Amino acid sequence: MNVKSVEKLEKSMVALTIEASAAELEAAVDKVYKKQRGKIMIPGFRKGHAPRKIIEAMYGTDVFYEDAVNEIYPDLFAQAAEQEKLDTVAYPEVELQDINKEGFTFKATVAVRPEVTLGDYKGLTAPKETVKVTDKDIDEELKPYIQRATSMKDVDRKAKKGDTVTIDFEGFMDGKAFEGGKAEGHDLELGSGSFIPGFEDQLIGAKAGEDKEVKVTFPAEYQAEELAGKEATFKVTVHAVKEKVEPTLDDEFAKDVSEFETLEALRKDLGDKLTERRERAARSAFEEALLDQVTENMTADIPDAMVNFRAQRMLEDYSQRITSQGIPFDQYLAMTGLTVDMLKEQAMEGALRQVKTDLALGAIAKAEGIEVTDADIDAECARLGEQYHMTAEDVKKVVPLGDLKNDLTNQKAANIVFDSAKAGKAPAKKAAKKAEDEGEEKKPAAKKSTAKKAAKADEGEEKPAAKKKAPAKKAEGEAEKKPAAKKTTKKAEKTEE
Repeated sequence: MNVKSVEKLEKSMVALTIEASAAELEAAVDKVYKKQRGKIMIPGFRKGHAPRKIIEAMYGTDVFYEDAVNEIYPDLFAQAAEQEKLDTVAYPEVELQDINKEGFTFKATVAVRPEVTLGDYKGLTAPKETVKVTDKDIDEELKPYIQRATSMKDVDRKAKKGDTVTIDFEGFMDGKAFEGGKAEGHDLELGSGSFIPGFEDQLIGAKAGEDKEVKVTFPAEYQAEELAGKEATFKVTVHAVKEKVEPTLDDEFAKDVSEFETLEALRKDLGDKLTERRERAARSAFEEALLDQVTENMTADIPDAMVNFRAQRMLEDYSQRITSQGIPFDQYLAMTGLTVDMLKEQAMEGALRQVKTDLALGAIAKAEGIEVTDADIDAECARLGEQYHMTAEDVKKVVPLGDLKNDLTNQKAANIVFDSAKAGKAPAKKAAKKAEDEGEEKKPAAKKSTAKKAAKADEGEEKPAAKKKAPAKKAEGEAEKKPAAKKTTKKAEKTEE
């Protein structure tokens, strides 16, 4: 391998012209021939036993060239990048320039880690929410416990909003029953909004034993296209009307729904946990605002390929999480009406933010001479092991050391920013409350919001303040964080001497 030229381009891109020798090409061709000969049929030879020269004579001496280049160029690029001390941050774009029996030449254009010029990163000021929990807030926290303890009682009166009716129903369109429009013994809470708009309202005032005819118009955006925007009539039989019987909020209630002996103790616990969540969210928002300032104060010529690479990783991580929940990713896309391109586009903003944050923290670590010791790694592995019920040694087996060191380095750099910062007056808009239930992954509710949630699902995961994911083995063939090269090349005209 010989690096013929190194050209620095705009936006932290570098173009390498790399030359492979005749011996390197010959070794790659022979390797490809041995892989492929079992699939090649040549008259007069048993399948898989045709000599290479016979195959080349029949199909051309360059028959294995393209696959040979794809076989060898990733290693050649990796060697060249190491030789030239390039800190690559994305896969290269590769163009085959020339190939013949004397070897081949290719051009690899790759993004490298940009130089960062830091601005102010110590003594910053950012708004921080002042956390306050009121009795009304605790009442809201108590509602799920009340709902679980609420019972239903049959009543002999007309149904009103908030009641639950047990019904049989069947839907008709133009006098014909349609698929999916029939059910028996269905419990429907009036006012819940779980049925088509107008359906529940027409059952208010109904009594047990009564038959009703309900006329509705399906929403224009209804998921079943054959029903969208069309009128339908439902024949409904009401079997029962039930009202909610809420529990008395006293000490006995607290004993029934929790481990506490008194209602006062339960409310205190709910208040303490809510305060903790809000304080954690306020701290997270404060730290995020500080990191935003750090990245705004720095200058760096960030290559687009670096952001694209990060967005792709975010998408892959999200896909793996969806799959781990037992939902094939293709099926998830079909269910939500999303596409991979839509998700990646939505991920770009978060990817750029992550890239900027990583670059800034890396520069701070360098400026401050931060080092991660073996003791730091051992302590982090022990912490992760305790969190995920593993031994520290098992954690070391499944978490790449380079990733762990990078995370710890970034955390130490971020702590320099956080520890020297001051909290200013919180803005009028309460930003902390939105992350109270941080850690719970919600399912998408609508197509428009789903794409944004999905693409941003990973945003902040590599930030120091974010929760760390459970250690997991890399899937076979998964790209490492530091890319070398993909086994694909742009096709070029082959020449033979």
